[in-house]
Amino acid sequence: MKNRRLGIVAIALATAGALALTGCASGEKKPASAGDATAIVTTNGSEPQNPLLPANTTETGGGKIVTSIFAGLVAYDSKGEIVNEVAKSIESDDSQHWTVTLNDGWTFTNDEPVDSNSFVDAWNYAALASNAQGASGFFENVVGYSAEADSALTGLKVVDDTTFTVDLVSPQADFPLTLGYSAFMPIPKAGLADMKAFGENPIGNGPYMLASDKAWVHNEKVDLVTNPKYDGVRKPKNGGLSIIFYGTLDPAYADVQGGNLDVLDTVPDSAFETYQAEFGDRTVNQPAAIFQAMNIPGYIEHFSGEEGKLRRHAISMSINRDEITKVIFQGTRTPATDFTSPVIPGHSDKLKGAEVLKFNPTESKKLWAEADAISPYTGTFDIAYNSDGGHQAWVDAVANSIVNTLGIKAVGKPYPTFAASLDDREQQKLTGAVRSGWQGDFPSVSNFLSPLYPTGAGNNYEGYSNPEFDQLLKDGLAAPTPEDANKKFQAAQEVLLSDLATVPLWNANAVGVWADTVSNVVFGWDSVPMYSEITKG
Repeated sequence: MKNRRLGIVAIALATAGALALTGCASGEKKPASAGDATAIVTTNGSEPQNPLLPANTTETGGGKIVTSIFAGLVAYDSKGEIVNEVAKSIESDDSQHWTVTLNDGWTFTNDEPVDSNSFVDAWNYAALASNAQGASGFFENVVGYSAEADSALTGLKVVDDTTFTVDLVSPQADFPLTLGYSAFMPIPKAGLADMKAFGENPIGNGPYMLASDKAWVHNEKVDLVTNPKYDGVRKPKNGGLSIIFYGTLDPAYADVQGGNLDVLDTVPDSAFETYQAEFGDRTVNQPAAIFQAMNIPGYIEHFSGEEGKLRRHAISMSINRDEITKVIFQGTRTPATDFTSPVIPGHSDKLKGAEVLKFNPTESKKLWAEADAISPYTGTFDIAYNSDGGHQAWVDAVANSIVNTLGIKAVGKPYPTFAASLDDREQQKLTGAVRSGWQGDFPSVSNFLSPLYPTGAGNNYEGYSNPEFDQLLKDGLAAPTPEDANKKFQAAQEVLLSDLATVPLWNANAVGVWADTVSNVVFGWDSVPMYSEITKG
């Protein structure tokens, strides 16, 4: 899986056919336990890969910090539904031409106003090829975007201080859902004037801010305090965060056991069997927006055409997902039923063809025999994985399941690093299957499909191509409402289930624990704790 951060939710329909985003979240919150509003909550993290620029922070370590110190047009609640943050409204009559209206009164921590230019200038900076921002591709549907040239986003127009418009190349019903992702955060003029300095000591508009200009101690921690100027939907119930960078999870787990760490958002494998008994109701084990799979390229011998389709179906039905998620993962994974995640609105466990994801030895053997009638299979089926990611146990289990069902040779093929395995994927040098996956950037079904499976997509390393899928995906993006879009996206997934260029395996769960020093710990759709809700003392 790419080391990325982590979307279609309910967008209210305005009258007269206009699409409008409203500022309400569904459901009621539990009343928060009283705590010390000045207390600092300690939690785990990792050294950010890059300076803390919103559009160049595409990994989890930096993502926790950036989303804490910046506020975008919208925010996501724990279920992945969107609520207005800086935006007052986001409206369109056709899902292609959007008008964004901002709430008055927002400022950055240096007292600069958060206005239309704060967003338009930040998005233009992010999109310029010469600035090499990792998330620049998120602007590819805005008119004027170019991946190769310094082309301004001509689809962005400032109307006044609190209004700007966005023209898209093609309709995108879930466009508002993308806008809580860090790439779309605003930047003050002071930041744009010196982005190098800004990346080390960013000036934000979110619920937290750096405790000082030396708050980020590289490879150790970052200290955040509450932003007194923030009055949005994520108003902190604590005094700040101390995010400690751990090299491995075992010492972090020892610290939370000893009460020296308040919240740990990932439990080490070594504690899977004991963490629930030890921490009791101070644990979480719930689905998150993480999809994991196994890709079988069509350029591999015996895996093209009708023969390949039969063999991919046979391989999929030879894998006992229920047993592997229970035994190997101790219930910290959920068997996949589609190509998304149970936490994503629009996820389905009733897609036509989803029976291919069920363990069925009889049907698996039957399909393998039909493929052998076309061309007898010889050799060894290998599964490539990066050995630095803790994948050996499940890969071996999948290989054993294939061996026991089909009677062929199947083994894991370890690469020393993720980068090494990705090199062979990009160059189409794989000799068999390869582990793959996706972690959601924003809570939309399209985010789990668009980057991976369309013909020529940037992350479509195995070269999958099906015009029917491509058209259904385009139809979904152009649909008038998210509900209509989801119907098209589900139809597109049924094409994927038939072709099975990717074999869905399971969804990773958010698995975490917390000390008795804190209360109101809730993990979000993206597996990250809702830090602003945590109380301490």
